[in-house]
Amino acid sequence: VQLQASGGGLVQPGGSLRLSCAASGSIFSSNTMGWYRRTPGKQRELVAVITSGGSTNYVDSVKGRFTISRDNAQSTVYLQMNSLKPEDTAVYYCNLRELHITWSLNYWGQGTQVTVSS
Repeated sequence: VQLQASGGGLVQPGGSLRLSCAASGSIFSSNTMGWYRRTPGKQRELVAVITSGGSTNYVDSVKGRFTISRDNAQSTVYLQMNSLKPEDTAVYYCNLRELHITWSLNYWGQGTQVTVSS
């Protein structure tokens, strides 16, 4: 499985960006797709996750501003980021986690830089 992320860039505070991540290969049907982010000196943080059934979860700091969605037919996950703040600046990584009965397997995209600055 390979994940190809796109959509990062430089945006002013209050602006919007949309990240996309397309998965290719043989994908196990029971899975979650999500976005993590990492800033220098900090651990990687889960931003948002969505199950194959469409259930979502967000870190508190992005609730009401970010929306995660997925297109199962295209094996693609999106992250719509609105009202961006400087503290959202990070490298964003997409993730696909296969959920097997007693184990899981993670795949990662290459990371895309999001910079929020005036």
